[in-house]
Amino acid sequence: MMTLREMIEESKKIVFFGGAGVSTESGIPDFRSEDGLYRQKYDVSPETMLSSDYFYSHTEEFYRFYRDKMLPLQAEPNAAHKKLAQWEREGKLLAVVTQNIDGLHQKAGSKRVYELHGSVHRNTCLKCGKKFSAEYIARGEGISRCECGGVIKPDVVQREIPSPHATVNGAVRAIGQADMLIVAGTSLTVYPAAGFVDYFHGKYLVLINRDATPLDGRCDLVLHEKVGKVLGEL
Repeated sequence: MMTLREMIEESKKIVFFGGAGVSTESGIPDFRSEDGLYRQKYDVSPETMLSSDYFYSHTEEFYRFYRDKMLPLQAEPNAAHKKLAQWEREGKLLAVVTQNIDGLHQKAGSKRVYELHGSVHRNTCLKCGKKFSAEYIARGEGISRCECGGVIKPDVVQREIPSPHATVNGAVRAIGQADMLIVAGTSLTVYPAAGFVDYFHGKYLVLINRDATPLDGRCDLVLHEKVGKVLGEL
């Protein structure tokens, strides 16, 4: 069986599809593991608090949770983020497709990143359209508001709202062009994001994830390890 290094050396158009497990080595908790965000105790489930309905009906409570758990702005890119940025500079990586909203891929230097669930770094006034930084949101208290009085909404895709068409189309196109797809740090249980793997028709399908996933049996190589550790050793 070929090694990951050999597959990467042979490939010319790699796409990386990542989830929360890519950022855990940067100190950002994931959602669904034993110690993940969805296992923590709140009066309302985190999944409900991250819904669009909850944002509009309980805006202050949304912001309390959002500042507490969704804005780890001190986090730095880990070895996985840095390796992917390096591959892009070298012309080996077509794109990163991510379910994460932390912006660490861009912080590491990646340019072509499709953020399926949005980003904490984009925040828009619902009244006048003015843009605000994540740092502005983090510094605030209560409901974040614009100078015009409008409520500011973070550009994170809440569960009943689909990802923007341009993001989805770009991700699908990149995956369809790839000769190697590395799926990493994701349980592949969240749809429609998990279904993006079906658009891959290239040569090497690789999975890097701490736990087993529904994709394991379809892959050319499966590594049940931490993503940063694997990519950092290449």
